[in-house]
Amino acid sequence: MAAVRFLIAGGVLYTWMRLRGAPRPTRANWKAAAIIGGLLLLGGNGGVTKAEQVIPSSLAAVLITIVPIWMALLELLRKDRIVPTPHIVLGLVLGFGGVVLMVGPGDLAGSGGLNSIWAGVLIFASLSWAIGSVYSRTAPLPKTPLLGSGMEMLAGGALLLVVSAVSGEWVGFQPGNISLLSLVSFIYLIVFGSLIAFSSYVWLLTKTTTARASTYAYVNPVVAVFLGYFLASEQLTLRTLLASSIIVIAVFVITTFKSRQTAPDDDSSPS
Repeated sequence: MAAVRFLIAGGVLYTWMRLRGAPRPTRANWKAAAIIGGLLLLGGNGGVTKAEQVIPSSLAAVLITIVPIWMALLELLRKDRIVPTPHIVLGLVLGFGGVVLMVGPGDLAGSGGLNSIWAGVLIFASLSWAIGSVYSRTAPLPKTPLLGSGMEMLAGGALLLVVSAVSGEWVGFQPGNISLLSLVSFIYLIVFGSLIAFSSYVWLLTKTTTARASTYAYVNPVVAVFLGYFLASEQLTLRTLLASSIIVIAVFVITTFKSRQTAPDDDSSPS
């Protein structure tokens, strides 16, 4: 599903941009797009897609909010790194504490721990997404962000297709068994999830800091938890709410303070 989704969206976007006069990508452009597509879509989106077959979507959305935490750590390793401040250290401790609370053993108000293997897959997926995001800021991509986005989706979709074939996911697949609801959902992911949301994210990475681009993570877990509760009858417990609050607060502390340090020349006046 993920492979076909990104191949269609990437093909549409790439063809559209080329018809609009975008220059032909170089070999270096394609190499960078393949690396980013592999990190973002195969490692990041692919890991989440697979794990959500086992872990409720609301909890998965909360776990992957550690993406900004990974970004903060990765940017500290760069040459222009910022020395960790008490605010960042506090945010990291809170963030990982929230993850431990979410996936750790034992019960809190009747809520059991998650499957540790698939929780690990989600954490790896968030790390892969963060590495791809940070790398994309300096990667030799085309000057036209939407062309680069289409290339990344094509490359990532191709890698997802290979993995799905090797893992035997195509065995027994019958297009005629696809329900109308599934088809509508699939089209929604192509249009809003890939063409609009993913392209917007890639564009933002070229226009602002990774910390600010990652602020989508503030809203995702809150929305997912309550959508899962109201629409999918997923369990909403004290443990889930407490861990969600800790992780979201941690992400807010890290990205808000870090963005003030890394982008002092940004126009902070209200628009």
